[in-house]
Amino acid sequence: MSEFARIDPIRYAGPAAEHPLAFRAYEAGRTVLGKPMAEWLRCAVCYWHSFNWPGHDIFGAGTLPRPWLAPLITQSLAEDKARAAFEFMERLGAPFYTFHDVDAMATAATPREHVDHLRRIEPVLATHMQRTGIRLLWGTANLFSHPRYAAGAATSPDPDVVLWAALQVREALELTHRLGGVNYVLWGGREGYDTLLHTNLQRELDQYARFLARVVEHKHRIGFQGTLLIEPKPFEPTKHQYDRDTATVAAFLQRYGLEKEVQVNIEVNHATLAGLDFEHEIACAIAYGILGSIDINRGDPRNGWDTDQFPNNAQELVPAMLQIVSAGGLGTGGFNFDAKLRRQSTDCEDLFIAHIAGMDSLARALLAAERLVQQGQLQGLVQRRYRSWESDLGRTVQDPASSLNSLAALAIDRNADPRPPSGKQELCEALVAAACG
Repeated sequence: MSEFARIDPIRYAGPAAEHPLAFRAYEAGRTVLGKPMAEWLRCAVCYWHSFNWPGHDIFGAGTLPRPWLAPLITQSLAEDKARAAFEFMERLGAPFYTFHDVDAMATAATPREHVDHLRRIEPVLATHMQRTGIRLLWGTANLFSHPRYAAGAATSPDPDVVLWAALQVREALELTHRLGGVNYVLWGGREGYDTLLHTNLQRELDQYARFLARVVEHKHRIGFQGTLLIEPKPFEPTKHQYDRDTATVAAFLQRYGLEKEVQVNIEVNHATLAGLDFEHEIACAIAYGILGSIDINRGDPRNGWDTDQFPNNAQELVPAMLQIVSAGGLGTGGFNFDAKLRRQSTDCEDLFIAHIAGMDSLARALLAAERLVQQGQLQGLVQRRYRSWESDLGRTVQDPASSLNSLAALAIDRNADPRPPSGKQELCEALVAAACG
């Protein structure tokens, strides 16, 4: 039994709740715009930061007591970790979890060991899932931590590295399929470059696409019905990563004919590292038809790296939540808490408090989005801003039969002298702020 087993199940206690181990806004069964809150949010706990990270950083050793962690993970320790993880998730009440292959299994030194150790942990995970009812939002393979991946995985200059990557992805994808996972993520953590002086960029892009096409082919071969996802990130650990942001991924998928097979898993902190807003990445993914799932966290505005902090500002999340609501939800995706405790948060209850605050923040953002949709004022402002496109002139400009010459001539004939109406940006922002109040 882990320390987590001493915590009572987390319940909804309402906005006035004073105890930190209670939900104030997240109410799983509450109906929001026609479906339960839990189905809108589809919250997931990540295996790596929550149970596989000892709290180290580049300047110091780990600070978080995790008795199931050691330099070499045995099968027994892997099983202890799984037991603790599901004790935590069951008490939290999150319906999903996510994991990398090496998070869950015993340490492996050879390809054959890797296959054997991953398959040995499978029945352990399956038993806990059946007992608790917790489902797998997505699985993935860790193709970035081991020294063999220093120069990338699919984009490595060494074919032997690509073989290792193929093995890991095959095994992780098939395990995800057998466990009933509904997505599979490929994070290209080292698919990029540190310097162009020794990099053949075109070759590496072609390799990346070829590898991804093989993953797509294998997905169909084994009958996996879930969604394949790429996770954009601009840099870190490499200087430049090929999946920089959603628009870059969309262009890559279209260039190689994969746009109907792969979507994106958007992370908040990755968006801000790219100099973009989270809601921009969501809107862009919707526009390109590739919105899949979300890693929900935040960065620190004073730090230029991926701090992976738990979300705690509902108002900041509302614009993105409005986009998601307008799209009807995340489909097979969800909100995965790819976030980690601060190194000084060493108490057992801190992991609960962090997830509770994150789930409450998402719930508040969802409820604010619901209020805005029901009020209709924000949608009305958008509709009025573009209403002239429904006029005769708007239809003429949009007509495929129109040419640049005909439009230029029309400008002269009409003696066009447009005066832009107010965009009402401050009113839009005020409406969001009021909805959060």
